[in-house]
Amino acid sequence: MGILTADMRTVITNQELGFVATVCPDGTPNLSPKGTTTVWDDDHLVFADICSPRTVSNLLVNPAIEVNVVDPIIRKGYRFKGTAQVFREGDVFEGAIEKLYETTIWRPHERIHSIVLVRISQALPLVSPAYDKGRTEAEVIAQWMRHYEVLYGAVAAPPSTGPAS
Repeated sequence: MGILTADMRTVITNQELGFVATVCPDGTPNLSPKGTTTVWDDDHLVFADICSPRTVSNLLVNPAIEVNVVDPIIRKGYRFKGTAQVFREGDVFEGAIEKLYETTIWRPHERIHSIVLVRISQALPLVSPAYDKGRTEAEVIAQWMRHYEVLYGAVAAPPSTGPAS
């Protein structure tokens, strides 16, 4: 059994958007959204380098990485710390492109410059302070669905929170 739980896998595959932090050569942080984030296996995440020259150049010097994936409606998710490898050809490169085609809305094409494979060494939950005063998940969902409806108009039905209790 690997680091990734069933819930972690669900959050990652449902969201697809991971926020990736790397370290620049001068020690400053670099944070970049990656809309191709998905599960590789029980201990790895993967994403495509489409427009990520700084992220990739940072990883080639220092492979330390953190990926945060959060559901913006439920306000819960996970942070994954680990090390990354960059692949520009070979089995991992080809396999990841195939996986992205199967598991994300992204359709690979010539804009993919490389694939980043993240070996997870630590996975921790992220939970919004919205829950600190005992609010239920249903209450948090209702709040953020209203918020997005005001911003964007009618939105899809909220995600299921499981069986009623």
